[in-house]
Amino acid sequence: KRTGRDFLEYTIGEFSKLTDLGIHTLRYYEHEGLLTPERNSSNRRCYSEKDLAWVMFIKRLKDTGMPIKQIQHYAKLRAAGDSTLPERMELLAAHRNVLCIQIRQLQENMEKLDSKIEFYRTEIERMSNK
Repeated sequence: KRTGRDFLEYTIGEFSKLTDLGIHTLRYYEHEGLLTPERNSSNRRCYSEKDLAWVMFIKRLKDTGMPIKQIQHYAKLRAAGDSTLPERMELLAAHRNVLCIQIRQLQENMEKLDSKIEFYRTEIERMSNK
């Protein structure tokens, strides 16, 4: 970790450890336009705190099931600047709605499993009391 003029800079190896993403994944993200690290005078990648926050957000989107193509679209909108704020908000709101549906479905499935588990508990207890 080195300090730049106004921010911390990380090499790709340091950034890989910080983000728990492999170097190949970071290069893939760059190739796909998701990440655009600065380059130093030796043309080596220099990652910043801003890059770190962005990668953590990408990871959260992936963890919540957002497809890579949608994340790429979001990244392009982000790179285009503040004029895309409404479109970015809509994209995230739509993804949130999908998550809400999935959460409801998971809760219903959990209730059905709980019911079945309780049935087995009752049956096992009944059988052991015979």
